[in-house]
Amino acid sequence: MIKNGIDISHWNNIYNFDFIAQHTDFVILKAGGSDGKKKSQYQDVCYQEYYHELNKRGVPLGAYYFAGSNFITAEKGKEDAKHFLDLLRGKKFLYPVVCDLEATAKSNKAGATEAVKTFCDMLEDAGYYAMVYASDISGFKERLYIDRLTGFDKWVARYGSDPVYVKQYGIHQYTSKGIIQGIIGNVDMDQAYRDYPSIMIKKHLNNC
Repeated sequence: MIKNGIDISHWNNIYNFDFIAQHTDFVILKAGGSDGKKKSQYQDVCYQEYYHELNKRGVPLGAYYFAGSNFITAEKGKEDAKHFLDLLRGKKFLYPVVCDLEATAKSNKAGATEAVKTFCDMLEDAGYYAMVYASDISGFKERLYIDRLTGFDKWVARYGSDPVYVKQYGIHQYTSKGIIQGIIGNVDMDQAYRDYPSIMIKKHLNNC
């Protein structure tokens, strides 16, 4: 059964958590990321609040980490994975924990792939269900060597149609212009095609 969800960060102004809880099957939160220009790591300013409010309402949650433009080495993948694991600690996620890759230069395709693989390997070694997010063409095709990431689930952004380049994926982000009561402005909308909560609970992943 297809599940309908959203992904949110501090850019989304939420005023009614109850409505979101009643009308979405899942929510994927931005936990934090790395800033390529400042070479620093950060936590999304709304992460803790959004987790607390939605978790207490029983909304199945996932989390993602925005990889900055310097996410192009195995060492950087390891460094950012450690930060992400710190942000995940003590929290339960019934949906995947995700490496969001969209800021690296296309010329650093090999390095970005190595960083993503290292990042996701570390998450899985720590008992999490790792996933990779990128756009269908400009991400998975132009910025990554997808054949080196076959061991990880995919969350694909493609608006207006199903993904074309990525053939197997668990979540499709199909628009960035969604409207949902409880959130001011547009919001990313997603569809999940796998029963992630059952996977997490059965395999005791993501602190479940």
